[in-house]
Parts: sequence; C-alpha cells; structure tokens
Amino acid sequence: MLAMLRDVLKDTTKKKYAIPAFNIFGFEDAKACIDAAEHLGAPVILATNKVALEHIPVAVFGRMLVTMAEQATVPVVIHLDHGADYETVAKAIHAGYSSVMYDGSQLPIEENIRKTKEIVKLAHAFDIPVEAEVGSVAYRDKYRHIKQEHTSPYDAQRFAVETGVDCLAVSVGSLHRMEEQTAEIDFELIKAIEAVVDIPLVMHGATGISDENLRKLAATSFGKVNIGTALRMAFGRSLRKQVEADPVVYDRLELFPDAMEKVKQAAINKMLLLNSTRANTLEEEMSNGESTD
Repeated sequence: MLAMLRDVLKDTTKKKYAIPAFNIFGFEDAKACIDAAEHLGAPVILATNKVALEHIPVAVFGRMLVTMAEQATVPVVIHLDHGADYETVAKAIHAGYSSVMYDGSQLPIEENIRKTKEIVKLAHAFDIPVEAEVGSVAYRDKYRHIKQEHTSPYDAQRFAVETGVDCLAVSVGSLHRMEEQTAEIDFELIKAIEAVVDIPLVMHGATGISDENLRKLAATSFGKVNIGTALRMAFGRSLRKQVEADPVVYDRLELFPDAMEKVKQAAINKMLLLNSTRANTLEEEMSNGESTD
C-alpha cells in the first residue's frame, strides 16, 4: 500500500526502531526491497536520487513505483532523495511521490531556510511530507564539491522551527558511498540535537555505519536511515560472479534473479538491524482502515 512518510515515521522518535530508505535504480531492486519488507511485515521507503532520475525520468519512475507500492501488502513510501530545486520537487509530487526531500545543504543557512520554506509550502499544499538537510554529509568517492559539515544543534532547532519540515537530515559523522563500515558517529552530538528538535531525524550514508551503531541509532530520534551502497555492492558482487561463471548467458532475465535475491537479503539484514519490524502495528492499523493522523 502506498504510504506517507509522516505515517511510517510517526512513532520513531519514541520507540526503538527506524525505517530504512533504500536507494533504488529500477524495477528489479525496487521489487527486491518490497519483497524484503513483505518478508518481515515491515514498512519500507523506496528512494530515487539524482543519478537514478537521470537514468529514468521522474514521471516514469513515479508511476511505476506508485503502482508497485499500491500492490504491496506493507506500507511503501515513494521518496524523492536530494531534490535539487523547486521544479524537481514539483515534478515528483505530480508523478505521485508520497515524500520529497529538498537538499539546500550547500547553501548558506539563511538561503537554505528560505528555499526550504518555499518547498514546504508547495508540498504541504498537496499533503506531501518534506525532508530537508542542515549541516552537510559529504561523499566518499565522488562529488568532491559537497562539503562535510557537522550539524549545529542551534542550526537544527532553528531550521526545524522556521521551515516546518516533517523530518530533518543531519550530519553526525557518516559519509555517502562508503563501502567499509568505519564511519565514526558522534552520539553526543545526536543527544544534543535530540534535546532541541522534536521531529524525526534522518541519517544519510548509513552503509558506512557499523551494525552495532545501526542498532544504537534505532533507539534514538533517527526515524529514517538512508542505505544505497550496501545494496549496490550486493548486486554487483553477485552479478559479477554469475557473468564470470556463465559467460554465454546474455538474457537479463537469467542474469538478474540471483543478484536480486542478494539485494533482498541485504535489505532484510538492514531492516533487522534497525528493528523495523517494530513498526508492524502501523501496517495493521492501515490495513484495518484506522486513522494514522
């Protein structure tokens, strides 16, 4: 069932679980993540970033993913990740996305607040939740122009209050596109931000976070945890082995099944670490038609 981000995150600041947002790039990995969620009876967020939308136009991606979400037996949020501007966010909303992120993290905070408020006004007019970022999470292997800047608790509080966003991405030690689980997460900074921000927090670059720290994050105010590289690595490693083992197989329908199973298992592992199955009461409420307001 297609779900709104605010609904799947509503108890994450109070209870010890978080919901993963898996970056997906097409039908197969979207299906693998939904299959993982259905296996566990837990909600899931499917996120499409700039690279994915350069490959598949947002209007095409949106219609496909919304259809898949509507046919799923668990709550599925369709999320725009790192929306760069007003036009991209508007296109995602028009395409049926049930959550959008505007990323103004590289701007001076005054400009970030001003532009985020414009996005919030647009999205909330259509009852679509908004994520934004204050501070900045850099990249491990590309996009060198993206700065790494830990989030100030003062800035986080101000930003949340002035923009009216539904959840807030903050920078506390992770990096995008990490392949090793060596990120040093500043849990004292997390406590300081939690003390002044009362909406769910969002972690970007979670592939680089150790299993132990993912379990710890599930007990904090982080409600949404973005994971992409872990799935791509599971896919790439499996596909590479299969191509080397079967060099005369060319049909993607034969090449993809094992790789997609590995993606599914990687997704299940992350959902278990984040205790996502604790959110299954939401699925029951939505299936029974109970209000989630």
